[in-house]
Amino acid sequence: MEQYVIGVIVSNVSGVLSRVSGMFTRRGFNIDSLTVGETESSSFSRITIAFHGDEYLKDRILLQLRKLHDVKEVEVLRSSETVVRELLLIKVRNTPQSRQDIMTAVEIFRSKIVDYSTTALVCELTGETSKIDAFIDLLKPYGIMEMCRTGLVAIERGENCLKTKRL
Repeated sequence: MEQYVIGVIVSNVSGVLSRVSGMFTRRGFNIDSLTVGETESSSFSRITIAFHGDEYLKDRILLQLRKLHDVKEVEVLRSSETVVRELLLIKVRNTPQSRQDIMTAVEIFRSKIVDYSTTALVCELTGETSKIDAFIDLLKPYGIMEMCRTGLVAIERGENCLKTKRL
């Protein structure tokens, strides 16, 4: 099974995200990651959806998304032509014994500490999913207290843009 990342431009109105996610639910499609935010135009939002499947499943998802009323544009974002990133906030136990090791990991991964207390450190890291996963694995022995991942955000390289053509 291959991972697909789809960029979707939708009208920035209430209920659109519910209709998009509901379409996946009704058809039994599983979403690995879903992120949404306003675009350069406040009239539109951009949804990035990642899922695993075969070519047939991908084509069904694209067809169903294009049928939704407030969906303006849908495009598969090819990995070779797309910058894909994720954000991680992770809270780790801070002890005198582990502090230096954690700070070394933060430096090596080009992460940063965004909150510091005598009992916990909150680190921020952006990067590809494999980098995020490796950082989490490295910090597990020190005691992960809590973490939050954004899911994938993706944008095409160069002049290629996911813009609505139906305006």
